[in-house]
Amino acid sequence: MKNFFCFAILVAGLSIVAGRAAAQNKIGYISLQELITAMPEFKKANDDMADQQKALQGQATDMQAEFSRKDSIMNVDSLKWTPAMRDIKRKELNELYLKIVNFNQQAQQILAQKEQQLLAPIQQKAVQTTQAVAKENGYAYILSKEQLIAFPATDDLLPLVAKKLNLTIGGGAGGAQPPATNKPAGNKPAGRP
Repeated sequence: MKNFFCFAILVAGLSIVAGRAAAQNKIGYISLQELITAMPEFKKANDDMADQQKALQGQATDMQAEFSRKDSIMNVDSLKWTPAMRDIKRKELNELYLKIVNFNQQAQQILAQKEQQLLAPIQQKAVQTTQAVAKENGYAYILSKEQLIAFPATDDLLPLVAKKLNLTIGGGAGGAQPPATNKPAGNKPAGRP
């Protein structure tokens, strides 16, 4: 009987300890994407990305126009040229084509680097603020809402984090879209030799 009594006390003690441990490990979630798109810094970054993309597209358009002009001249005047002159003009056109292709690849890299440069501090601020709110409210774990299938509304930290950042979050969409990383001028030059 004495052993049974000791065993019962031990089980009761372990149950209490396990209950406290479970209560200390609150789990919450947040949509960082929704938070980030609601931040004013994101709008500025998105505008800067659009400006960068527009500038690169302008350069690509100018290069494409130059290629088209030289290609047209070659198509019209090549019969008047000597074979040596045709070879020189064909080589120039090929070099310009390669320059356009290389520029398009570099432009994509430039845009990706610019996006990373602009978004990294915004993402860092969102994560740090989320961590601070989680700590203040006793959450041990914060999960990404986008990875969850089912979740209780009471454990969504987005309203608390938005309040800490003085943001107004709409009914779920956040209002803004992530910056586009479209190809600046992915079109092939017309009439490639």
